[in-house]
Amino acid sequence: MVKVIASDVRKGNVIEHSDGQLYVVMSHETFRPGKGTPTTTVVMRRIVDGTKTTVTHKTTDALEKAFVEELKHTFLFEDPDTGFVFMNPDNYEQVTVTKEMVGDQAAYLQPEMDVYLIMYEGQALSISLPAKVTLEIVETEPVVKGQTASSSYKPAKLSNGVRTMVPPHIEAGTRIVVSTEDGSYQERAKD
Repeated sequence: MVKVIASDVRKGNVIEHSDGQLYVVMSHETFRPGKGTPTTTVVMRRIVDGTKTTVTHKTTDALEKAFVEELKHTFLFEDPDTGFVFMNPDNYEQVTVTKEMVGDQAAYLQPEMDVYLIMYEGQALSISLPAKVTLEIVETEPVVKGQTASSSYKPAKLSNGVRTMVPPHIEAGTRIVVSTEDGSYQERAKD
């Protein structure tokens, strides 16, 4: 185990909590008030049974970070009964990840996409997708006259079914780059 301060904890980290159990960090937020002690709120999921817990620490509190492996895997397919199947390109072993673990990121999984699985003692704990993916817009609203300000956006539906906001000049059929973290428009695809 490695000690890490609470403010350095990131999504996907595996922490040994005070109860002796291992938890995967789902999200974290640091609060720095004008006066008083800065704190970090960490939302975690217990590995054993999936129970979610929210804990608040001082930003300088030391936490135990478990040693995990981050291994590259290739997405193969979705099994409706068990979850998502990935393959290790080095030894061709297949790993099944539950739908709960993938969560909302499932919409961004594409065939043969390379992802990183966070593994602990041969068990997948969390998944890390590429920061950006390229998708096609299948439906968008027409531009409203006078909507030329750079800060104005219009709703659009992507080929994976996710809705996002895009600039007015983007039309249906255009390929765009989208952030997998929040689904936001990044830029027009260069391909």
